[in-house]
Amino acid sequence: MRKLLVCCVALGIASASTSTRAAKPDAPVSAPVSASFRNVHLHVDPTIVLEMRHLDGALISNVSGQPPVFDDQKSFTLRIDSGVVAMSAASLTDLMNHYIFAYDGAPLKNLRLSIENGQLRQRGTMHKGVDVSFDILADISATPDGRIRLHPTKIKTAGIPSGGLMKLFGIELDNVIKLKQTPGVQIEENDFLLSPDRLLPSPKISGHLTAVKIEGDRVVETFGGGAVARITPPDRRARNFMYYHGGTLRFGKLTMSDADMQLIDADERNPFEFFPQEYIKQLVAGYSKNTPSGGLKVYMPDYSQATRVNLKPGRGLKPDRQTTDTRTTEQP
Repeated sequence: MRKLLVCCVALGIASASTSTRAAKPDAPVSAPVSASFRNVHLHVDPTIVLEMRHLDGALISNVSGQPPVFDDQKSFTLRIDSGVVAMSAASLTDLMNHYIFAYDGAPLKNLRLSIENGQLRQRGTMHKGVDVSFDILADISATPDGRIRLHPTKIKTAGIPSGGLMKLFGIELDNVIKLKQTPGVQIEENDFLLSPDRLLPSPKISGHLTAVKIEGDRVVETFGGGAVARITPPDRRARNFMYYHGGTLRFGKLTMSDADMQLIDADERNPFEFFPQEYIKQLVAGYSKNTPSGGLKVYMPDYSQATRVNLKPGRGLKPDRQTTDTRTTEQP
């Protein structure tokens, strides 16, 4: 039955692509694919999550003459023209340890980030011949050039007096070279400067950061300044979704010209949890509907629920997880 469902979805996607091509000329394969996200929790990996409250932008192919490949997050850059993205301290901790400072000789390790009284707290170990523990409380703000500034207001170390981060971390020429191996991180006098477009392993993002703040237990980033393309998704009632429009988009063994595809959360009581590396599981558990214009609507469960639900028409959700969304029982 799962193979049958995948085939049905594939046929629906192929039908949408064929119908669209018949109506309009082929779009250039490397043209941007407009993207609009609402209330999406996008997994970078199993533990690192970007909480996209809203985002408008585009997928830009990283390979000239080739379309973005949905299955390969490294094949494209996600350009953010306007958006608000949040991260928890736990996600930030894993990002720092598993990617940013995950190399031999990194000056910082065993990092633990938390949010306390409107400030970001960073604890960990610095390498100065011997390992020395540190504890920093910092204010967070955005710089005019779109970077995140962490300005320490309190520094504690294991018995080492500190007159600024350059002195604290013993940053001499050889350490500066090592620090340059750390993508998107610089130290300027007392401050850490982080470049959002260089911090994530994939997808790579671009866009101008206009503001950053602590909100509850989240670091919230606001992007803007880009020209926002107004696109209308096929299902206007949906509150949690990812919509791709225009250009050419490749996924699985299929290619969609003049893309018109909306991935929709089947249970909108919480944000749409989506994991690109594992999306086939969500696809198999969901179902699709073609639109009269040749587009495609794909209804999916959250990633964490994909192996426990069955959204095939007429079946709905399993008894252990109910929803009031009547679309889960729509017939294709």
